[in-house]
Amino acid sequence: MNRVDMVVVSEHLYTMTGEGVGYLEDGAMAIDRGRIVAVGKKDEILETYDGEKTLQLEKKAVFPGLIDAHMHTGFGIMRGLAQDTGNWMMYGLQPFDNVLTDNERNEGSKLGIIEAVKAGTTTLGDYETNMEFVAGFINKLGARGNLTYMIREAEKRVYKPGELYQFNRDLGEQGLLKNLELYDKWHNRDSGRIRVLFGPQGPDFVGRELLEKIYGMAERRDTLVHMHTQQGDRETYQVQKRYGKRPIEWLKEEGFLNERLIAVHLTDARDDEAKVVAQSGAGMILCPGSIGIIDGIVPPSVAFQAAGGNVALGSDQAPGNNCHNIINEMKLVALFNKIKYSDPEVMPAWRALRMATIEGARAIGLGDLVGSLEVGKRADFIAIDLKKPSMSPVYSYPMRNMVPNLVYSARGDEVCLSVVDGEVIYQDGKLVNVDEGEILAEVDEYPDSIGKRASGEFFGINGTNAVFMREGKL
Repeated sequence: MNRVDMVVVSEHLYTMTGEGVGYLEDGAMAIDRGRIVAVGKKDEILETYDGEKTLQLEKKAVFPGLIDAHMHTGFGIMRGLAQDTGNWMMYGLQPFDNVLTDNERNEGSKLGIIEAVKAGTTTLGDYETNMEFVAGFINKLGARGNLTYMIREAEKRVYKPGELYQFNRDLGEQGLLKNLELYDKWHNRDSGRIRVLFGPQGPDFVGRELLEKIYGMAERRDTLVHMHTQQGDRETYQVQKRYGKRPIEWLKEEGFLNERLIAVHLTDARDDEAKVVAQSGAGMILCPGSIGIIDGIVPPSVAFQAAGGNVALGSDQAPGNNCHNIINEMKLVALFNKIKYSDPEVMPAWRALRMATIEGARAIGLGDLVGSLEVGKRADFIAIDLKKPSMSPVYSYPMRNMVPNLVYSARGDEVCLSVVDGEVIYQDGKLVNVDEGEILAEVDEYPDSIGKRASGEFFGINGTNAVFMREGKL
């Protein structure tokens, strides 16, 4: 009998191996030192391994931990303040973002991160400027971080439609230095539980010289570049004005489309452009809820996958998308693409689940660590309570309905257990390592002050939501 740290037993184990969901009935896993050392039938595992801790997960289904590949958690303090407006970034978000303090941004990050973890996210792909704080909080929480400091060369202010961004070389260099400091301190911490990427905000927000420098830094450190790519018509306009080409065409010409890139959104990309990105070896991150609300667009992830590329899901940010819940994103990516193609067979539930697990892990450079439950990978997994109304009733024959119910019916509170690196970080509604009540109480202190500071610019811009306020519609 082999002694291990943990044995996990479940009547429904979804390993996500192979081309589908890797379903294993009456399965079990043996976990030691944060790694999966065996996966198989329950009787075989229990005959071979003795766990210091044994989790008997009755009436539960076990899945790999979900991956939220693209987040701006610092915006969490501004939840619900920028949707329903045609110029989301400048007229919706910017009046509030311009007045935030570092502490307020950090409180927003705590809020967004705990929301995500409670809904089954075990890997958080945060992408902002308060990443030193975020790395520390994710480390304390016990989750996995795939973190990026967002480098921006464009002056941070409200730009009118059609106005070319004003670049500040010193601002870009400061951002790159911060990214390097984050990398040096946090990359590959705790058996690779924290990884650090390089993060130009987009080809519209940084110039060619700085972008080339960032790619060089990432290559020398063997990490990836996480970047908004053709994320909207505003980016297309800026790049065309500067270089005379659409962003993807320009990126390819300059040598920036390759396997080191994680391309976020592709909102304004055509199918043929998405194919070019996929064939370059880059991964894609799709944020269906955010882009649906902000732009009313379904990006070309189906075309990207058809060209052989891997696509991950992201929740993006709370001022537009309004939540950090990858279960919600699985439903939306399936629903939106069925509507886009007028075909109920497009984007089935199992494919959406793969985007939130193994295909998502591959898209962001973590396929060697997480995304599936197999020997040698880190022990990141969640359990879904099958007794919840949204998961009931459970069918196993002639078809299993647990994956469709998770994707189309679940809300997030069905997650009853989250484990990262073999350590329980969330169980039965409670975070193990942080005090959720204390965090929520702290967040309540900030909205009044932020609102007052932002009100002048908010009403001065007179965007959609300012009109709604005057008309009593909010």
